[in-house]
Amino acid sequence: MSKTNDKHESTIVKRGGGKHQHDEHGGAWKVAFADFCLALMALFLVLWLIASREQQNLKAIISEATESGMLEGQGQKPAIASEPSGSLIERFPVPRTGDGTGNGGAGTPGNPGAPKVGYESPADLAALSKALTELSAEAGLAPNLATVVTPYGLRVMLHDTDKQGMFMRGSALPTGRFARLLQKMGPLFAQMRNQMLIVGHTDSSRYAGIDRGAYSNWALSTDRALSARAQLLTGGMRTDTVLQVVGMADRGPLHPEQPLDGKNRRIELLILTGAQSRAVAGMFGAPGAGAPAGKALVGNAGAGATVSLPDAAALETLRGQLPTSP
Repeated sequence: MSKTNDKHESTIVKRGGGKHQHDEHGGAWKVAFADFCLALMALFLVLWLIASREQQNLKAIISEATESGMLEGQGQKPAIASEPSGSLIERFPVPRTGDGTGNGGAGTPGNPGAPKVGYESPADLAALSKALTELSAEAGLAPNLATVVTPYGLRVMLHDTDKQGMFMRGSALPTGRFARLLQKMGPLFAQMRNQMLIVGHTDSSRYAGIDRGAYSNWALSTDRALSARAQLLTGGMRTDTVLQVVGMADRGPLHPEQPLDGKNRRIELLILTGAQSRAVAGMFGAPGAGAPAGKALVGNAGAGATVSLPDAAALETLRGQLPTSP
């Protein structure tokens, strides 16, 4: 009898648990599904952040172009044409915001009745240099400006740095800060009798096109000089203040040993003295029409050109009178 009871007790199987038993062994899929949903949500979040960042960059570029005054206002918008190599070429017509006499534009209107100032002596040119330096500091571009007093006038160099460029890279569209600085210079130049040369320079980076007629640094430097002129006119400068607009590509680097240096990319404003302005105008006008009295720009046939250069010591004396650049 005891053996039978032991046998029955050993074969007893307990069943139970029901629903709780099923959840304990079959609920792992819920954890896996939750992990999958969490990973998918993280992926969507990353994609949204990337898209948002791209939109911010695009808005920043559009904002810079808009603040420069080239994409809105009463003037004409630049026509942008695409080139097979992928570069963008901007064309900058003369703005219609002013009448070219210093009476209109985005800057402070000029006063036609105010007496014009002539900067002829080294002291006068140094005073003009100081005024331009203060304007660049107010615009946050003090490191981008350098000035040098020469026997021919004041040489103003507005160049790129590692932190701030004057134009969009590979383009003649000015950045917002540079455009505003040039427009603030407009009223100052509107009240001077001197004339200026505007010269554009690039670095040695080449465009992709190999066709000789393709867009090049020659065209880019010229377009940038024309763009700078347009901004100065928008600020109120008179049209007759500019005597010549020149593009020099990469032929006049400030740092020849570093052809890709940012300072090689620049716009130069050469504020000429009255005598030098007449000499330059005479070089390209009718022979002898604008030559200074008592001086011949070109000698007789076979005699060659007559050139008079300043003494080196006198040049150093002039440069020593220039205020220290920031």
